[in-house]
Amino acid sequence: MYAVTLLFGKIIPPFYTGLLVIIMTLIVALGQLKKSNVVMRPEKQIESDRKKLGNLIFLPSLLPLLTFAGAEFLASLKIADKFLFDSSNSTLFALGIACIICWIAAILVTKKGVKSSFFEEYRLPDAISWTLVLPQLLATLGTIFTEAGTGKAVSKIITSVVPDNSLFWTVVVFCLGMAIFTLIMGNASGIAVPLLIKGFGATPEQIGALAMFSGYCGTLMTPMAAEFNIVPASLLELDDKNLVVKVQIPTALFVLAFNVLLMYTMIKFNFKKKEKWQNETFINRIRSIWKR
Repeated sequence: MYAVTLLFGKIIPPFYTGLLVIIMTLIVALGQLKKSNVVMRPEKQIESDRKKLGNLIFLPSLLPLLTFAGAEFLASLKIADKFLFDSSNSTLFALGIACIICWIAAILVTKKGVKSSFFEEYRLPDAISWTLVLPQLLATLGTIFTEAGTGKAVSKIITSVVPDNSLFWTVVVFCLGMAIFTLIMGNASGIAVPLLIKGFGATPEQIGALAMFSGYCGTLMTPMAAEFNIVPASLLELDDKNLVVKVQIPTALFVLAFNVLLMYTMIKFNFKKKEKWQNETFINRIRSIWKR
């Protein structure tokens, strides 16, 4: 069903795609999606291979970096004055080629053969299970929230709660909002950006990176960020699937508090500096008038 939504998404009416998503959700909710009875290799053999390969095992995973160079090369590749690849999709072509190179390199490094790679391709999604589809579903959810105007509604509520002219509490609400929205749905919302820029003279350069960093604090604390927290737990075959999240919570809270203090200090310093400059400009004008 998931494959159908990706292969025929442009043909199938959105209503029926939505039905497929609901059916997939029900299958998971009712506990009907289970691991297959794949025969794993003996633990001793896996450990022996790990020691033999060492850090060389990470080499194939670095090869997709060829995508950057390949995208530029493929975009300019011509045959008889005609571009070989669509320039708007050259990055995707480069990624596909880089993945094939990565696959060949993995076979050569591990010396396990093509058959082994197909087995791993089956085993990994089986271990990841339903969380495989979560990034796409969360992206869709974010689009729905944007179209519904959720961000504007929340921003209006926050504006009515935060005290006027309180830079500290505006920054606190902003950073917490980024983290909490990410906790809930994997998408952050810059609910207080207009307040900080218009009300306190903050610049996007000042708050942009720290805003995203605050959102990442939410990422560390939520199972909704499946590719960061649930997938590693599945691949490592941990008994507690939320262990990664639990370990990261203290770090996330510390970084979030640091972000609040740093952002507040930066905006406050910039505001005072601008205020001082405006006052000096005003004084200089008075002096010039007095001299005349």
